[in-house]
Amino acid sequence: MPKGVQTHCQGFGVIEHEELETLSIAHVDCDAFFASVEKRDNPELKHLPVIVGGGDRGVVAAACYVARTYGIRSAMPSFQARRLCPHLVAVKPRFEAYAEASRKVRDAMEALTPLVQPVSIDEAFLDLSGTHRLHGRSPAASLIGLQRQIEREVGVTVSVGLSHNKSLAKMASDLDKPRGFAVIGEEETLRFLADKPVTFIHGVGKSFAAKLNRDGIETIGDVQKLTLRDLVDRYGEGGLRLHARAMGRDPRPVRVEREVKSISGETTFSDDLRDQAALEDKLWGMCRKVSQRAKDKGYAGLVVTLKLKTSTFRSFTRRKTLGIATNLAEVLFEEGRALLREELKGGSRTAYRLIGIGISDLVAADGARMDLAYPEEHEKLERRESAVDALRAKFGADVIGTMRDRRTTKR
Repeated sequence: MPKGVQTHCQGFGVIEHEELETLSIAHVDCDAFFASVEKRDNPELKHLPVIVGGGDRGVVAAACYVARTYGIRSAMPSFQARRLCPHLVAVKPRFEAYAEASRKVRDAMEALTPLVQPVSIDEAFLDLSGTHRLHGRSPAASLIGLQRQIEREVGVTVSVGLSHNKSLAKMASDLDKPRGFAVIGEEETLRFLADKPVTFIHGVGKSFAAKLNRDGIETIGDVQKLTLRDLVDRYGEGGLRLHARAMGRDPRPVRVEREVKSISGETTFSDDLRDQAALEDKLWGMCRKVSQRAKDKGYAGLVVTLKLKTSTFRSFTRRKTLGIATNLAEVLFEEGRALLREELKGGSRTAYRLIGIGISDLVAADGARMDLAYPEEHEKLERRESAVDALRAKFGADVIGTMRDRRTTKR
């Protein structure tokens, strides 16, 4: 463990570290976020093993820490979770509640520093460089105050990792969960990393780890002993990133791009439309365009918004908050179509002149894939869309597609 770790005594934290006053890059991660919100809103669940999601044939979206003591993890099939813990309590997701809590947490972060980079609904990087002059206290002290504020005002706990770059701050935040505070200083970085397994490095998944293990590389210390040339020769660009992370280097800044709050698109019809199938075809065309714009910009969104305008120029929107951030055309279409069908329910013969789709509550697309609720089926869909996107980029937009693509292209 690094020297800077929070210990608890009657609910108060004590932190000691030689570099505590100089470190300013933090990773703040809500503890078992979805399950924590459920326990906050239903105190009867406080001491029970709780999962969010599941269902008869679903997977676990989130598991509280009590449930985790039984070996239950996110993305685990619900039948397996119930086998491990027969008295498990499963609750249906309430994504609006999670989004509201997430916004309050983000507001508290942004009151501390303008340099906040959300990476998912429940975690973000913060750069507190220079904030000691504003707040009259060190970044570490400000972060302790942030922890207490979030617990008091939002009703959930967060764990904080503090270090000299983003990768190490992320590693630190996982060391002392829940309600923890851990520090990795610059001077101790190489020693701290040396005995950790290669999977401790974010981005080293099972397949890459297995490849490294076959080559006799099991710990980060093993990586540190190899030259950059050796690693690049063996693993290409992956070896370049691996070397940097193993040596504790990460030059990426905490990036804030406030000008991009949403990504959307809309189309006005040449003739007013009443037919549901025709409206869905138009919607699909816009979902493809918005999806591509989001992918090009490196964003995914937690909220999908459908926009409609009637022939009498009455405009309105319908929103849905998702469990995970997405930029996939098929997901946007399925969610948008559900909102559209709800609007058309009852056989309304309203004529429409415009339809639009958009995503908001944006996060970095790379960060969205780290989300604890990111399901395997979403990964499969992402791989499929990526393959199709690559073909279209190389051979043209109409080289491959569905029957709906063909219809919308002809119109």
